[in-house]
Amino acid sequence: MGKAKKIIIVIVLVALVGGYYFYLSNFQGKEEETVVTAVQDVLLKNLDDDYPPTPREVLKYYSDITKCLYNENYTEEQLEQMADKLLALFDAELAENNPRDQYIMDLRDEVKEFEENGYSIMSYTVSKSTDVEEYTEDGRRYAKMYCTYSVQSGANYSSSKQVFILRRETETGRWKILGFDLVEPE
Repeated sequence: MGKAKKIIIVIVLVALVGGYYFYLSNFQGKEEETVVTAVQDVLLKNLDDDYPPTPREVLKYYSDITKCLYNENYTEEQLEQMADKLLALFDAELAENNPRDQYIMDLRDEVKEFEENGYSIMSYTVSKSTDVEEYTEDGRRYAKMYCTYSVQSGANYSSSKQVFILRRETETGRWKILGFDLVEPE
């Protein structure tokens, strides 16, 4: 009888260990299914209902998308969706100068060249809210601000500073990117 008890205890312990392993395997699998990638995260933003309210927030969202374009893996469809999100942040004047199909081709080429040269965007820093220069010209509101991108190539790090001009739409009150340019180091 003592031998039978030992066998039953061993069987119960093996069943418990096996059940626990099965539970952990399935639990971790379910967790992984709900992980949202950086690309999916930027694409989930609905700009019709949740447009960034300030020039700084517009530039942060623009930079999040840019970081995804140059750092992450994504499908061709996701590239086009990210390009559409960027175009939605552009002022009508800038968007008009960047027809969608041409913009996507140019963007694809820039990303490919960036990748071929071994670059990646490590981080970005947007001007503080207090550093945003707002002004009015011809009855329209403008904002001038800077964003510095930290770029890595192999073991080398560098920074790229860009100046952005945003213009507030009269109809919607939304801040849109009118233009941007690289700031040359002094």
